Amino acid sequence: MLLQYRAAALGGFLCQLFWGLIRTMIFTAFYASTDAPQPISLEQVITYVWLGQAMLALMPYRMDREMRELMRSGNVVYELLKPVDLYFFWYSRNVASRVAPVLLRCFPMFLVAGLFLGLSGPASLASALAWLAATAGAVLLGCAIANCLAITMMWTVVGDGAWQLTSATLWLLSGMIVPLPLFPDWMQPVLSMLPFGMMVDMPFRLYMGHLPPEAVFELVGLQLMWALAFIVFGRSLLSLGLRRLVVQGG
Repeated sequence: MLLQYRAAALGGFLCQLFWGLIRTMIFTAFYASTDAPQPISLEQVITYVWLGQAMLALMPYRMDREMRELMRSGNVVYELLKPVDLYFFWYSRNVASRVAPVLLRCFPMFLVAGLFLGLSGPASLASALAWLAATAGAVLLGCAIANCLAITMMWTVVGDGAWQLTSATLWLLSGMIVPLPLFPDWMQPVLSMLPFGMMVDMPFRLYMGHLPPEAVFELVGLQLMWALAFIVFGRSLLSLGLRRLVVQGG
């Protein structure tokens, strides 16, 4: 169903292209202003930026508007009547709402940025395969986080506060604003264990060859561990919410 919104995908692509150009100019100016050695080259940063723009919709930074309306209207009760596992039904909605826009936007982004704007190809075939595997793990992890946030709307109704706080944290600590290798050295061990960089930074560095392809095994293992933790937490949260669910209205 989401694949039908081609005009919205075009608008999203143009918006992401615009912000990608701004960010590449900022980093170009940053690298031109210093002679100090950096842990990642400008060419790699530019590739990093365009990968982020191509994969932007995978991030759990926005709520499902249809889900929010179900909560606000009370029509969430109809979800309870469906002969499906409610948690994984909502989880599948999160997967679709992120994967479908990326499928529509990433291919033109790779084409335009690869031909004209400095996006480099994968460092090797092994790096490309490692990136694809890590991206799949990032989808599972991101949707587990998004599902937890969606379930909190059973208490908050609107959910804007939880989503905005989480969104700000994700943007900062995932590498979507500044590549994580540019953060201070003392932060690197912490950043490498948090789930946020596993959705953006580490898959991108696998693509560029900044991380060796064999690092994908440890990364996917950590992604699955975090995804499982969020799934268990989300299911517990949903179970708690359903015990005391009160729906107002007719």
